[in-house]
Amino acid sequence: MKAKPKAKKADKQILVDSLKTTLSGAQALYYTDFTGLNVKRMTELRKRLSKAGVDYVVIKNTLALRAVNESGLVSQRLKGPTGVVVAKDAITAAKVLSDFAKENDQKPAVKGGLYEGNAVDAEMVKKLASLPTREDALSIFAGYLNSIPMMFALALDARKAQLEGSN
Repeated sequence: MKAKPKAKKADKQILVDSLKTTLSGAQALYYTDFTGLNVKRMTELRKRLSKAGVDYVVIKNTLALRAVNESGLVSQRLKGPTGVVVAKDAITAAKVLSDFAKENDQKPAVKGGLYEGNAVDAEMVKKLASLPTREDALSIFAGYLNSIPMMFALALDARKAQLEGSN
């Protein structure tokens, strides 16, 4: 009789260790309440997150908190069914969650999470979702860098035309 609880405890520790491995190197964790999503919608959410390079783990709250704490991250109290979004790119993960929720009656609901080791609420996750992705930000920056020499060339050309017109 005593061997069964030990086996369960070992199984739980395997789950915690697996989640800790997933958490290593993560920039962000978002806790979601997936209540109201059917299997088809959950599968679609997992596909979208996976395509974006984001892991989605559904695990018992106590085990999730243990894994987060053992990873040295700050944690918060979780209640109800919880899915953990583990992302190396926080903005992309927030965008995928936000877009999916808009299409599915605000489900899954974001409970909060961690961004670079700091606790964030659902409102902050929405703000992160509104930011440009890394690739978008780099292309905007490249556009600005490209515009500087172009504006300089236009100014020189205008000055040249001005000087030629005064002669």
